[in-house]
Amino acid sequence: MVKLSVIVPFFNVQPFVPDALRSLRANARSDFEFLLMDDGSTDRTPQLLEEGVGSLPGARVIRRDHTGVAALRNAGIDAARGEYLTFMDGDDWLAPGYLPQLARAMDELDVDFLRTDHVQCTGSTRNVIRAPHGRRNARLDPRSAILPADRPSLVDYPYSWAGAYHRRIVEQGLVHMPEHLRTAEDRPWIWRLHREAKSCAVVGLLGVHYRRGVNTSLTQIGDERQLDFVRSFDQVIAELAGDPDEERFLPKAIRTYCAIIAHHLDNIDRFEPVLARRLKTLSAAALGRLPADLLADALDSMDAERSARVRRLRGRMSGRADGPAAGSAGDDGDDGVRDNATSGSAVA
Repeated sequence: MVKLSVIVPFFNVQPFVPDALRSLRANARSDFEFLLMDDGSTDRTPQLLEEGVGSLPGARVIRRDHTGVAALRNAGIDAARGEYLTFMDGDDWLAPGYLPQLARAMDELDVDFLRTDHVQCTGSTRNVIRAPHGRRNARLDPRSAILPADRPSLVDYPYSWAGAYHRRIVEQGLVHMPEHLRTAEDRPWIWRLHREAKSCAVVGLLGVHYRRGVNTSLTQIGDERQLDFVRSFDQVIAELAGDPDEERFLPKAIRTYCAIIAHHLDNIDRFEPVLARRLKTLSAAALGRLPADLLADALDSMDAERSARVRRLRGRMSGRADGPAAGSAGDDGDDGVRDNATSGSAVA
């Protein structure tokens, strides 16, 4: 029986394929399988995968038309045979021996899913990023790890590759990702995982090396796909409706939504002017849909600079009902605030 399935999406990451495959070979075991998912790459990625698969035990290449990372991961999940599943991105790499440790932790803790720390790599700089939960190597109730609202928690750590997932929640559909979202698809995913899974744990494994600043990464591209964070968080809030803990969890979701809006405004220079105006319009409309009292509480809990700028955006756009169209000429675009998170990063 396959113990661990490793799902690795690739799309036009030719320079990084050799490192990725080398790191997988340093983690291979006879009961592991490696699903190398090519998303219709147009560079030499497919050839490098074919050349490398022969020296990676348990590996197979699965090719699809360019459908996006969520659909690609889902295809890998459907093809996986392992008792446990994990992910790696094709431009990242793993430390030698990490995957056997991950499988051992799943065996010992017997949880629905596991979260790990990771190493963030920006050029030659290395930073250890800890999963935001203090209790390690113990079974946890995933719902208890959603809060607090005003500090980072495990739902602010949505990286699918920072952990492992048991077959039982794969069969419940909890590991599949929403394919209609082109970015921030991991936000509804991580919230649903924490709301519906029965057990989780955090372990201090440092094996995943996450490469930041890659030009092909969606977090580096200022196109319309980035605006899907609005649909993503709207989905988070919609799925909380009727949850037994809706009143407790909603402030957390709203605060995170506001922080992500602040992040995108701070990086608005990535966008062409038309998309920058659309970002402001969509963000202001999103703020207008949120319960006013909970929005006020969320903004009060943020630092003064971010709070003031999000409030200014909301006021500026709502005050134009009888004036110029939102984002029209004369809008100076200076709505940015400082936040180091990306649309897929931990934010509080």
